[in-house]
Amino acid sequence: MFNRLITFVATGFCWGYLRPFPGTWGTIPAWLIAFFLIRGDLRILLAVTVVSFFISVWSSTAAEKTYGRDARMIVIDEWAGMFVTLLLVPFSLTNYAIAFFAFRFFDVVKLPPAAQSEKLRGGWGVTMDDIVAGVYANLATQIAIRVIARYFGG
Repeated sequence: MFNRLITFVATGFCWGYLRPFPGTWGTIPAWLIAFFLIRGDLRILLAVTVVSFFISVWSSTAAEKTYGRDARMIVIDEWAGMFVTLLLVPFSLTNYAIAFFAFRFFDVVKLPPAAQSEKLRGGWGVTMDDIVAGVYANLATQIAIRVIARYFGG
C-alpha cells in the first residue's frame, strides 16, 4: 500500500504515465495548480515550491526502487521545477505560458549544471536538474516579459 502511494506521488498523480512526452504531461498539473489555485500569491507559491522540492526528493528516491534510475514516469520533479520557474513571475496567462514553455525547453536541453546534477544520488539527482532548469527558465521568462513589454507594449 505504501509503495503504491509513493509511486502515485512520484508519477505526479499518474500524469507521468501519459505518452508521448511524460515530462511535459507531468508539468501540466503544477502549472494548473499555480495558475488556478495559487494565482500569483508569492507566499503560497514559495511554500508550495519548498514542499514540492522535498516531496520530489523523497518520492523519487523511493520510486527509483520500483521504476529504475530517473525513470521517465517519475514526474514529480517537474512540479518542483515548474514552481521554481514561476517564482516572482507576474501573474498573467501570457507570463505563465511563457514560463511553461521556457521550463520545458530548459528541462530538455539541460544546460550545465543541470546535466551534472542528474548524477547526484537518488531523488536528489532526479529533482536537482529540474530545479536548475527552473532557475534558467525563470531568468529567461523574466527577460522575455521585459522584452515584450518594452518592444511590443505588452
